[in-house]
Amino acid sequence: MTENDIDTHADNDTGAAVTDGGRDVVELPDQIELPRLLDFYELQTEDTTKIAEFYDNLREGQLTTTECQDCGEIHFPPRIVCPECQSEDLEYADLPHGGELFAFSTVRAGAPMGMEDEVPFVIGIVDLGPVQLSAHVADAEYDDLSIGDPVEMKVVEIDGPVDHERVFYRFTPKES
Repeated sequence: MTENDIDTHADNDTGAAVTDGGRDVVELPDQIELPRLLDFYELQTEDTTKIAEFYDNLREGQLTTTECQDCGEIHFPPRIVCPECQSEDLEYADLPHGGELFAFSTVRAGAPMGMEDEVPFVIGIVDLGPVQLSAHVADAEYDDLSIGDPVEMKVVEIDGPVDHERVFYRFTPKES
């Protein structure tokens, strides 16, 4: 039996299409609204995250992270509990806005939701001294970069399906 040989009809009880074999036929919508969960940028308010201060600081142009007041460790991303000593005594500390490229690569496919139109783009590990972090390296092509190049942070606004302002950081090559 081929696909063309299957006869379908409506089930009188459910209204769903049913094949001669008795199985329901499911029709898929042309467009599926993605769940909030797949949004690359988290919600940034005190109601939705315990690291809202990080985003508040970023909105003001300051890159920060948490420093443990018990053992002195600095972690990125910000934490609510120190992974070294399990202390909850953490305070926000300023991070430098400039650093060096430790490693980098080009994203050509499989970009996170909201970044598909930016492909290809450079992603890198930036060494800020106290921490290394991953970041989008904007305004740069792979062939124009080298390990050790100086970069500087810039804050970008995130446009998306929420009713409050969201921000994130990127790095750009530093002008010599």
